[in-house]
Amino acid sequence: MDQKQVRQRIEEIIDNNAIGILSTVENNKPYARYMTFLNKDKTMYTPTSRETYKVEEIDKNSNVHVLLGYQGEGFGDEYVEVTGTASIRDDKELIEDLWTDELDNWFDGKDDPKLIFLEIKPEYVRLMNGRGEPPHSLDL
Repeated sequence: MDQKQVRQRIEEIIDNNAIGILSTVENNKPYARYMTFLNKDKTMYTPTSRETYKVEEIDKNSNVHVLLGYQGEGFGDEYVEVTGTASIRDDKELIEDLWTDELDNWFDGKDDPKLIFLEIKPEYVRLMNGRGEPPHSLDL
């Protein structure tokens, strides 16, 4: 599989799988949780409250790992691994751009002071579990 095919498949998986797993590190131990991800300009974003443990963890160690795409079908069920760094974004322009009405389930509108987005800049991306294929790394 060439880089163009790898990139295309990774983008398809990321665009079609909004729910994934975000892992952070605290005291040299991993912590994982399901999150909703948005992809914009090769950067991933996930909404959260500034009052969560993950925000404290990212403040101390910005290294994160994301898994997206596995559907539980077994052999050949592709997924994407993203290793990167996360930063906390609370600027109104970004919140306005990424806001969806679905977020009303967790926040009191776009102006909720708890609402932030974690911005994840990928450093390493791999396409995993292709039927009969080894993992493919994307050149960033």
